[in-house]
Amino acid sequence: MNVPYRQIRAAYTDTTITVYQAYDPAIAEPAVAARRFVPPFKRERMTWIKPSFLWMMYRCGWATKPGQTRVLAVDITRAGFAWALEHSCLSHPEPGTDAAEWRQRLRASPVRVQWDPERTPRHHALPYRSIQVGLSGAAVTRYLDEWITGITDVTGMVHDVHRALRAGRDVTDLLPRERPYPLPTELARTVGATPDAPRPAEEGV
Repeated sequence: MNVPYRQIRAAYTDTTITVYQAYDPAIAEPAVAARRFVPPFKRERMTWIKPSFLWMMYRCGWATKPGQTRVLAVDITRAGFAWALEHSCLSHPEPGTDAAEWRQRLRASPVRVQWDPERTPRHHALPYRSIQVGLSGAAVTRYLDEWITGITDVTGMVHDVHRALRAGRDVTDLLPRERPYPLPTELARTVGATPDAPRPAEEGV
């Protein structure tokens, strides 16, 4: 499969997109009960959302790492996700970018975008990347108060898949179905996506 080097892949509907976060039970349990993030979740901190389930599994070690033992699938509006991308800045400047302009945008943007190697179920890096979106300031407020339509604790499913993986099974059919996420040309340019381009030969993993 010829996957573009930087492509957003996600589970989504006509109106929502699913992103993943992993937390300690002290944060996850109140969030699931309230269907929104409530204290002790801290609004003043940057929070990272990840559309890639397998990248979330790499980050949290299949829900085994301290502070990341509960995995939440958070459904947010596609309009909110678009707002986040529109108001984002790449965490690192693109080659050929004016450094001063990038720093100015970085300071002014409430959203960070970072592209990291996508992972296999066994955490091996793949030759294409998945997006992480970091929300701060006004973006966190919108995320918490406007964009979230549902929060589901999927930790049980995570454990089931992990057990199957350790038993040597092919877990492909157990994973969430993620599809290429459609981006308007301008949004793709803003976040540095390459929806129609293969992986650049000069860029490594």
